[in-house]
Amino acid sequence: MNYQTTVSTKEELKSKSKKKKNEVFDQKPTNAFIGASWSVLFIGMVSYCVGLWNADMLLNEKGYYFTILLFGLFSVISVQKAVRDKLENIQVTEMYYGISWFTTVASIVLLVIGLWNADLELSEKGFYGLAFVLSMFGAITVQKNTRDTEFIKNHEKEKES
Repeated sequence: MNYQTTVSTKEELKSKSKKKKNEVFDQKPTNAFIGASWSVLFIGMVSYCVGLWNADMLLNEKGYYFTILLFGLFSVISVQKAVRDKLENIQVTEMYYGISWFTTVASIVLLVIGLWNADLELSEKGFYGLAFVLSMFGAITVQKNTRDTEFIKNHEKEKES
């Protein structure tokens, strides 16, 4: 049996890691994925809001759940933006990054606490939970697609000049 091994020097490993860091993302999201992302966001938000509109709740309860939806959507967009900025070596303060994650978790916890204590059928609670998660997923993917598209557009302009 002939066993051959190769040992990389530190310089070779550094050059390999530099090559990986310099690789540029250049695949634009497909129109189908962009459309699906917007559809998921729209379906989740509209479903959640129609459910609230038709719910037999006091107006202040409806306001609470609507505010949680808006708070959650803004929070996940902030997290996605901070993560993407870090990936693209754009400075993000750790405070902003931490607050973005905190508000995302807080919005989910507030929804869970609200639904746990709500006088709703279990199926209604599940509906609001799923519509909320669907909306948050949609917001993340729409934000990611927007950033990907802009990144590709800017990268193509840099190549031309």
